[in-house]
Amino acid sequence: MSAPVAATANSFLANIPSPSQGVWYIGPVPLRAYALCIIAGIVAAVWIGSRRWVARGGAEGTVIDIAVFAVPFGLVGGRLYHVATDWHKYFGPDRNPLDALKVWEGGLGIWGAVALGAVGAWIGCRRRGVPLAAFADAVAPGIILAQAIGRLGNWFNQELYGAATTVPWGLEIYRRVDPATGLNDPIGGVALDHTPITVVHPTFLYELLWNLLVFGLVIWADRKFRMGRGRVFALYVAGYTLGRLWIEMMRTDDATLILGIRINVFTSLIVFAGAVLYLVMVRGKREDPELLKGKPESGEAPAEPVDAKDEPKAEPEAKADGADPKEPEAEEPEATEAKAEDAGGDSQARSAGGAKSEKD
Repeated sequence: MSAPVAATANSFLANIPSPSQGVWYIGPVPLRAYALCIIAGIVAAVWIGSRRWVARGGAEGTVIDIAVFAVPFGLVGGRLYHVATDWHKYFGPDRNPLDALKVWEGGLGIWGAVALGAVGAWIGCRRRGVPLAAFADAVAPGIILAQAIGRLGNWFNQELYGAATTVPWGLEIYRRVDPATGLNDPIGGVALDHTPITVVHPTFLYELLWNLLVFGLVIWADRKFRMGRGRVFALYVAGYTLGRLWIEMMRTDDATLILGIRINVFTSLIVFAGAVLYLVMVRGKREDPELLKGKPESGEAPAEPVDAKDEPKAEPEAKADGADPKEPEAEEPEATEAKAEDAGGDSQARSAGGAKSEKD
């Protein structure tokens, strides 16, 4: 968080207020806005991804099955990336390493979430027998929409903002305290005084709006060009990193620096270049819808073709009234002669076969 700056009465007349608090309690159970936003984003991503997957020819329920692996992997990866790149917040003098486990206080790096989430998706795709690239294309728009929804959690936490500003859409930051003790509590506290201690650029809002633009771009491009083979996902990555690049340079919260530049700026540049390279090099038609059907779900046997010999034989036609079904009918002379000739031929064939067998 940036250092507080004095705010005049005229500077926040038309500004965006921050929520008074981001945590509510139902008895002893905390209800955290940040967590609710993350959950809402995941639900939206799975819902949109499922609809797109079925529209492309995939089986119903496949996205949910794969999300069981991808979502936990993504959450762990996002937290690991955040802790690794902002390690100074958790390790060192006057720091508590156990704070690294407090996901509810914010801090999920999208790079780690996508990377490790892709590992989970790969596991799920192998289990369902579907191509990972096609799955990534189906869920890409939902992912960027989930990121936009998740940014609302940063608003409730009063985090991810930029330098002090006088623009009309500046974000008001309040001092939050623990009502019981009066001590500062930026995440779990309550703003008792709504006089802003600073007015800043709402970079969380800039990223939210940018993500919505990328969401619309990806949907449009996919419908227009019928993209496949992972190119929809690459377009999402390129679009997101392009926006993250300039937004990251506006942020003023503490971050790990390399040559005086925030580490996420370098990450954005590298990932953007990789995504554009993939878009340029990968070509080909969208995957065959038959490949998206995958394996049957657990406990569901695939349909087997019916063999002709297994089909029920037709019942003999009913004989004329008064006929005895047990008494064989008289054969015509021609049929009797034909049977005799067949019998003679079979006998000769068996004799010839026996002679050949002995010779061999």
